[in-house]
Amino acid sequence: MASTYTANSGIEKIGAGEQAGAWGTTTNNNLDILDRAVNGVGAITLSGTTHTLTTSDGTLSDGGYKVLVLGGSPSGTNTVTISPNDQDKMYFVHNATNQTATFTQGSGANVSIPAGAKGTIYADGAGSGAAVVDLNDSLAFGGTKLTSTATELNLMDGGTSAGTTAVAAGDGIVTNDGGTMRQTTAATFSTYFNANAFSAPTALSLSGTTTLTPSAAQSIYQRVTVASGSQTLRVAITNLIAGQYVIIDKTSSANSLTIDWNNNSAVTSQGITLGSSVEFAIGLFNGSSFSFVETVKF
Repeated sequence: MASTYTANSGIEKIGAGEQAGAWGTTTNNNLDILDRAVNGVGAITLSGTTHTLTTSDGTLSDGGYKVLVLGGSPSGTNTVTISPNDQDKMYFVHNATNQTATFTQGSGANVSIPAGAKGTIYADGAGSGAAVVDLNDSLAFGGTKLTSTATELNLMDGGTSAGTTAVAAGDGIVTNDGGTMRQTTAATFSTYFNANAFSAPTALSLSGTTTLTPSAAQSIYQRVTVASGSQTLRVAITNLIAGQYVIIDKTSSANSLTIDWNNNSAVTSQGITLGSSVEFAIGLFNGSSFSFVETVKF
């Protein structure tokens, strides 16, 4: 009975009664094939745009290495064909060339290893329809699959490439929450930063009751002039959030000013009155009303 060979590494299985006196040579060759398949690191030189990686029965061949270190000077993307197409193969690949190496075995899926990159692949040995699979494509930690692209990971690793993509309220921003990385919406960050945001609207000359409405969740510095009589400045609190403040700077040295605030048109509190002198009124907002008001005279 003639020798046969293992399906994936081409290790010779000596037939019954065969190779009398030559068993040692064949066995040693088989052990070398096994050693290469388990831990062998092979330098594979690429040129042009194609290369065939062959595993031959009973022979130490390039396709039998466990680790493939690709070198040479390919002229473009190099297609590496794993042959034969009916062998299962697993490779650790280091593409040390300056071109992409694309591994294929049949008409199924291929895997491309970019220049300078490393990858772990397997070929399913399915014959003419054989496919090559990237084992790093579905990495998971703690049962959660990683879905980041290389670009996203590079940005997290300190990449400096910046675009001009508009930021929307629902966009996520990654933040370090006491040692745990979390994703928080841009709207949440906006609320936080706006708690100390500040705007200085155009100065007002008051006549009758005038409503001051913050256009966003921002603290306000407002200069006002009271030209005659006693006037009222009403602060609309609808857009404010807790921790923001309103500073009213009465610049006129005559007449009086009453400051109050409302919520959705309903006056919720009668405020303070600045008399006939130049004064400041400072109001800190607690989420529903101004919890602290102070006047400072000059």
